[in-house]
Amino acid sequence: MPTREILTKADLAELRRSALGTANPLGVAADVAEAAEQGRLEDPDDAGDAFTLAAEIAEIRARPEAALRYAEQAVAAYPSGDDPRAGFARALRARALFQAGGRDDEAMAELTALRPLLLVQPDAPAYVSAALDAAGRSATAETWLSEAVDTVLNERATAASGPASTAIDPVVDLGPPDAPGVAFFLLQQRHRVRRNLNLPHDRQDDLADRLETQLVRRAGERRDAESDLLFWPRAEFDRLLAEHPALTEVYGPDWDAHRGRLETELVRLRDAGQAGLGVFGATVAGLTAFAGRRGGDPADAAVRAGYAAEVSARPSARIAWPPERNDACWCGSGLKYKKDCLPRSRS
Repeated sequence: MPTREILTKADLAELRRSALGTANPLGVAADVAEAAEQGRLEDPDDAGDAFTLAAEIAEIRARPEAALRYAEQAVAAYPSGDDPRAGFARALRARALFQAGGRDDEAMAELTALRPLLLVQPDAPAYVSAALDAAGRSATAETWLSEAVDTVLNERATAASGPASTAIDPVVDLGPPDAPGVAFFLLQQRHRVRRNLNLPHDRQDDLADRLETQLVRRAGERRDAESDLLFWPRAEFDRLLAEHPALTEVYGPDWDAHRGRLETELVRLRDAGQAGLGVFGATVAGLTAFAGRRGGDPADAAVRAGYAAEVSARPSARIAWPPERNDACWCGSGLKYKKDCLPRSRS
């Protein structure tokens, strides 16, 4: 879609969902970056996010020089390199440096500077290890994640009951189902990296499995299947029902019904006094992978509840609701909210 004169948060969210499906994704990336450069963002604080989006698109389309340029602009646009939002952009910069050739030392220096974030930011284990993996350095990712897990578990065990070496099992604050703690994400990412490296299951892998089981159970206790607020974009929705027809009863017989159910539930939650509402973008591949880790069926309610809890804990998956009436609809259709999903809760 052509970008507007002034880009809103809703516009950026829509472009994030739809840019790769356009005829010219790189053109979209250039337009978004230009809007940030020219101060055509409704909220100037969105500049870093706009450049990051442009960098992601360029990287996916195998344009490392453009990805590096946009990523460097993104890092510069954030208030400081320690800004929580800047970490992902810095990891993108490292990936682009790896791809540029001959700049591996610079890339590793950037990722090494990000390493302390593994202990404090839930998203850091995923984006740091993904950058290392893209450069063929999964073994380094496993080492970093293992050392971070040891540090976090030792600190928590010491605080709870003395040195970790005397504890029967590490003390882990799982956190609420919709916001698991840092330790959970560290353990899960380490578990995935080790599985991809075909390393033998160890005690911390067992702990990762147990915590995931707890999260699934607690999510199932907290949510019913029809209010998980998972949003399936049109292509994902069609694939979901093609592979799991029984989920028609949960998510609706067609995409219009699916969006209508979500809009109605969001209105209900708002009227009940809840704030900060949104939906969470889901994919069939993500659900299938989660079910595979659990050894369950993607159509099973407990598995879906666990997947919903996992997705809703990722800031990047959240789509804020409601948009302004004249802004792009949250569903990514390209229509204004007032012309698309807003009326669905009334039908």
